[in-house]
Amino acid sequence: MLNMQDNIRQDNIVGSRRFSNYFWSLFLTIGGLSFLLAGLSSYFKINLLPFANPTELVFIPQGIVMMFYGALSLSISLYIGATILWDIGSGYNEYNKVENLVKIVRKGFPGKNREILLTYPLTSIKSIGIKISEGLNPQRTIYLCLKDERKIPLTPVQQPNSISNLEKQAAELAKFLDLKLENL
Repeated sequence: MLNMQDNIRQDNIVGSRRFSNYFWSLFLTIGGLSFLLAGLSSYFKINLLPFANPTELVFIPQGIVMMFYGALSLSISLYIGATILWDIGSGYNEYNKVENLVKIVRKGFPGKNREILLTYPLTSIKSIGIKISEGLNPQRTIYLCLKDERKIPLTPVQQPNSISNLEKQAAELAKFLDLKLENL
């Protein structure tokens, strides 16, 4: 009799709660507040920043542009903060030989479809695919290749893994599911 752990594999996926998102949210909040306060200082002619004197800026065009950049920066930081709070993109991939299913579970934005659940029978899976593209925006992704020619990405959106690590993960998954490994 096989052990249950030998028949079920679960890979956890980190969502938006990554260091880079925390960093950019904090950076944009501080920068946005500074720009907004500089623009307001130029309008009211009162120094609202302890480390600079923006009261000498002409409100139109410099002060208004700084207020626009500050508001834009704060808006983007609020969006990133909300994705961190809701942990968008987190979840897991479960490969279950007992039920003959592959489950891909992710968290989405709040609402009717907050939980995203994709299930595929093992019999509909043709292979495990790897796609590696270098350049300005490198992509290193493991795909679940279905018999109907669909390719479902299994790796999270993040900084690219090393090629050797990606190949190792894909080879282990292909061996676990008893599928072939192909280059896309």
